[in-house]
Amino acid sequence: MEAFSDGVLAIIITIMVLEFEAPEGHQLSDLKPMAPLFLSYVLSFIYIGIYWNNHHHMMQTVKNVTGSMLWANLFLLFWLSLVPFATAWMGNNHFNRMPMALYGFILLMAGVAFYILQRQIIKKQGDGSILAKAVGKDLKGKISPVLYIVAIASCWINNWIPGILYTLVACIWLIPDKRIERMTGINERN
Repeated sequence: MEAFSDGVLAIIITIMVLEFEAPEGHQLSDLKPMAPLFLSYVLSFIYIGIYWNNHHHMMQTVKNVTGSMLWANLFLLFWLSLVPFATAWMGNNHFNRMPMALYGFILLMAGVAFYILQRQIIKKQGDGSILAKAVGKDLKGKISPVLYIVAIASCWINNWIPGILYTLVACIWLIPDKRIERMTGINERN
């Protein structure tokens, strides 16, 4: 499951970067029209990296994979596979409200899917499992969907508010989360 997911996430990143077409000119100023697409790419690259990192750590706690875990994982990969489309649409349309709302909806659903996968693993391994203990109250996991919903709703107020909120959620998750590493002793081995 982990190897398959790694491959899918690598393809997602590759698809996103293939959206870039070299400009006709040879001046740095010729890159300026690509700025919105590049900014949306950077944000999406960070999100995919966050999911890859957290998925990898979560898989370190799994002893046996069940069918429900496989389906939950596919549900997660489905939503993440839509990120390149939303990224391109958002960047090519200069962060217009509808592309921004779709981008947020996809991020929200990817978060829901990750939560479902997490719950399936905990269900199989029990409330005393490494993952259950590491997740704990999961403040980040509770704050993120609220921020996504507020961001989606704010798309009709102002185009910058959702962008700031999506970036805020990414920043929250960029802060290294050592819960699983502490529980599994990963840092001690490396």
